[in-house]
Amino acid sequence: MVVLLIVIIGFRACKKESKQISFETSKVRKGTVSNTITATGTVQAIRTVNVGTQVSGVINKIYVDYNSHVKSGDLLAELDKRTLITSLENAQANLDNAKAEMTFQTANYDRIKALTDKKLVAQNDYDQAIYNYTKAQASLKTAQLDYNRAKINLNYASIHSPIDGVVLERAVDEGQTVAASFSTPTLFSIANDLTQMQVEASIDEADIGKIKVNQRVSFTVDAFTDLKFEGKIVQIRLQPVTKSNVVTYTVIVKAPNPDLKLMPGMTASINVFVDEAKDVLIVSSKALHFTPDQTLLATYMKSLSGKDMPEKPKEGPNGMPPREMKMDSTDKPVWIKHGADIHPVSVKIGIDNDIDAQIIHGLREGDEVVVSMTAASATAKSAQSSSPFMPKPPARKSGSSGPPR
Repeated sequence: MVVLLIVIIGFRACKKESKQISFETSKVRKGTVSNTITATGTVQAIRTVNVGTQVSGVINKIYVDYNSHVKSGDLLAELDKRTLITSLENAQANLDNAKAEMTFQTANYDRIKALTDKKLVAQNDYDQAIYNYTKAQASLKTAQLDYNRAKINLNYASIHSPIDGVVLERAVDEGQTVAASFSTPTLFSIANDLTQMQVEASIDEADIGKIKVNQRVSFTVDAFTDLKFEGKIVQIRLQPVTKSNVVTYTVIVKAPNPDLKLMPGMTASINVFVDEAKDVLIVSSKALHFTPDQTLLATYMKSLSGKDMPEKPKEGPNGMPPREMKMDSTDKPVWIKHGADIHPVSVKIGIDNDIDAQIIHGLREGDEVVVSMTAASATAKSAQSSSPFMPKPPARKSGSSGPPR
């Protein structure tokens, strides 16, 4: 019984516990910090023109195909012109007839007017001459308009490109009949310049208030997941788009495309940089949310008592006096670790994206800030391993290289 009591007392006496305080820190550094808004959109050409026809007829000849590069005025296709030529010739004949009638009625009017002035003809004959002259004028005007219309329709049979660009779509084939009735049929779609593209992005109504013209945008497309394309916002459209009770607004992003990797119709995943600061002091956002446990802090400070404390910096940023814990309503406390010493300082924060935060003032580059503080129990060797009453392995003989036998 006495032996057991001695063992227990020896075990408790040898079992010593102490708390080791450890810190996780992060250094203040220079870098870029930003807040972004994500959205999706569709890549499109800045200007796309649908080329149609104003007259009906059969496609006689097509001169371009998909991806053809065209200049403004280039001939794209021709319709069968025979019917239109006949209409023009008929209008020309009617115009010639109206001109002849006009010449005759003008001469007749001049003759009757001269006789009327001399009171040699009745007033009724003069009135009839005026009527015939006026009617001939109207007929000539109508015939001229019909001729002009027939000539324009004949010109419409030759379909020309209105812009410089690339043919994205050819919707007809040779021999196909097109009918220009209530709406103009589309024959070709032409994009003006594929080296400059735009993204039509849908921004949620909760985020549209943060969007501004000229904000920087980066985006990716599924075809090139390892590439990031750059652009900037050039337009915020006011017309809302409502789908399934979700309101979005269309934002236009202009993006250069010198390598022609972006193609119309691609889906883009965009990031709009609503706030951005480059080459500024930044710190881990964890440091802003760190508050030391007072018990652990007291234990740590007690462990430093009697030790040589490191000398604190005598100057603050830009040669200012040592940093004091003076805070206003916009400042936040951050704990600095200088050697073994830790103490709080007041900092003013700029952009904070929950990963990194911009430091406006209060810290210097290279400062070490605390982001977490933990305690671990360190236990001495168990009493069993050091108890004189526990059996010990037999000692090895001198020169023995193997286990005892």
